[in-house]
Amino acid sequence: AVVSTQSGHYGRGEYQVGPCEGIEMGDHLWVSRYILYRMAEEFGISVSIDPKPIPGWNGAGCHTNISTLAMRQPGGMKHIILAIKQMGDKHDEHIQEYDPTHGQDNARRLTGLHETASIHVFNYGVADRGASIRIPQQCEKDRCGYFEDRRPASNCDPYAVTGRIVKTICLGI
Repeated sequence: AVVSTQSGHYGRGEYQVGPCEGIEMGDHLWVSRYILYRMAEEFGISVSIDPKPIPGWNGAGCHTNISTLAMRQPGGMKHIILAIKQMGDKHDEHIQEYDPTHGQDNARRLTGLHETASIHVFNYGVADRGASIRIPQQCEKDRCGYFEDRRPASNCDPYAVTGRIVKTICLGI
């Protein structure tokens, strides 16, 4: 499923892909990007997936929602927190995988301003749009669900992002 919304700035939009399982997310995102570029071509519109196309404006991320079966079941919050802590321990490795320039693109976006955490700091919080990882309020209330990694850049390789997340929280490497 693809859901589209209008961004807070003129000439900007965003969309969501999913829900998907594992590597399927990459397939869906690449196909959606292809469709976006083809539609833009038909209408003479130019598209950029640069994470910071205009200095001073909010950047563009590829926020990634993450859950495992254990996280979605009753009492899953303990699994969510454990996964977040594992990701914090591997923050630098994640940053390297979250944009095609190994963090250089994201350094322009993850400044600690414009609803981002600093690229140099890992943090998490409930409903905190300025954190590296955001736990939705409903998940906090239900004590289970998912969390959102807000660090991947809009131009990320979705297979690299998925691979790094799986390595960290599922394989422990």
